[in-house]
Amino acid sequence: MSILSGKNILLGISAGIAAYKTASLVRLFIKAGANVKVVITPSAKDFVTPLTLSTLSKNPVHSTFVDNADEDLWNNHVELGLWADLFVIAPATANTMSKMANGVCDNLLLATYLSAKCPVYFAPAMDLDMYKHPTTKQSFKSLKSFGNIIIPATSGELASGLVGEGRMAEPEDIVAFIEKDIINKLPLRGKKVLITAGPTYEAIDPVRFIGNHSSGKMGFEIAKASANLGAEVFLITGPTHQKLQHSLVNVIPVTSAEEMYLEAHKYFKSVNVAILAAAVADYKPMQVANQKIKKSDSTLVLQLEKTKDILGSLGKIKSKQILVGFALETENELENAKAKLKKKNLNLIVLNSLKDKGAGFKTETNKVTIIDNKNTVTKYQLKSKAEVASDLLKEIIKQLDA
Repeated sequence: MSILSGKNILLGISAGIAAYKTASLVRLFIKAGANVKVVITPSAKDFVTPLTLSTLSKNPVHSTFVDNADEDLWNNHVELGLWADLFVIAPATANTMSKMANGVCDNLLLATYLSAKCPVYFAPAMDLDMYKHPTTKQSFKSLKSFGNIIIPATSGELASGLVGEGRMAEPEDIVAFIEKDIINKLPLRGKKVLITAGPTYEAIDPVRFIGNHSSGKMGFEIAKASANLGAEVFLITGPTHQKLQHSLVNVIPVTSAEEMYLEAHKYFKSVNVAILAAAVADYKPMQVANQKIKKSDSTLVLQLEKTKDILGSLGKIKSKQILVGFALETENELENAKAKLKKKNLNLIVLNSLKDKGAGFKTETNKVTIIDNKNTVTKYQLKSKAEVASDLLKEIIKQLDA
């Protein structure tokens, strides 16, 4: 999955011959999973049609402040700027860059640029002599000083017939440049994160097991959020219907607590952070029947023994890792969570209570309290599990930066 997946990308198109490439650029953004809206200068419509761009983006294309078909409907440049997670201006002509650099605001694209709060990427495109002109160089310098990010032009055959610098980067290279730039700036870039998720199943016989109601969603959301922040993730998951495809996530399926224990210890020494969100069975049958147990007697007695304590065992051997545990409690919640934090040598513990409506297993939401190893207690309201994952990672990043 691309780092662009789910992001809102606003594409600004100015009037250069390279505008014909933007149809392919929109397709690539959509293929990467992004939501795309297009703002085009009136003159750029001579090079690429709004109909093509709106069909590909599945959104209306905006070029003027007032809709010609409905004079009461205006295109709100502020809303467009706030909607965008990324603003990509391609092609960025010498004229448009000069206006951007000097605050000239005479069309919708420029008004939106001046309103945008998000990162702005611009891909210059013009003829060789224009590209080398001192005023263009000054525009580059000014725009970069404002925090805008240039996608360098390449050398090649230009529309004039000259060969040299000024050719807009190809759509594939623009997408790759943006993806790489985002990843390199992410707070968990270069970090490795181990996450456990889901239940474990402890076999009674070939067809029966002891398990629990964990869906694995919380762990999967943490894995997704970690990868989106640039981490390489090792997701050790018990049996679950959850799915996650991401280039930075390595999914390691297991079934039993013993298998999860072995895999966790296999990866733990090489990671920076370990987040144990799995609902591991506390007990397992002492004897596993080789054949299906026949239903003969009115009762069945199983002898159980404790499973290995994965979290506690990692706490004993951790060195510089940030170790995070979960505590699902039904009584004396805060006291029990603090005791677990200390006993298992954790940096953070995430407490949730089955008493809280909307928290716990098989829900889309969770309500948590995060406690750190200095006994700082932070309580959160009921949120989606994706938002809980984001809150948790913010606390983990604080620990990494400390």
